[in-house]
Amino acid sequence: MTMKKVLLVLVLLMSVLIVNAQATQTSVTKTKSDIKVADLPKAITDNIAKDYVGFTIKEATSVTKNNVLTYHVVIVKDPTTETLVYEKDGKLVKILLDKEGKHHGSKTK
Repeated sequence: MTMKKVLLVLVLLMSVLIVNAQATQTSVTKTKSDIKVADLPKAITDNIAKDYVGFTIKEATSVTKNNVLTYHVVIVKDPTTETLVYEKDGKLVKILLDKEGKHHGSKTK
């Protein structure tokens, strides 16, 4: 009898967690805005100058998702194009490959 109660409680708990997870997924808010390269935080431009020598910044976008601000910065050095994703404090979060799947390969963070 006790085992049945434990299983019932576990099933109910899992049901609540699943419903909560689904509700969380549907409430994602995301906004994107093009920004001027000059308006990027200095920490980001300094990182690109140091770690991506020879690359130039083509464009930048600020992205706010669930109240978290990141910067997506497109850099180019023919024939390579990459999009770098930074936190607002200038920390590199990830590198997105260009549409052809090329990557310059010198940085993997």
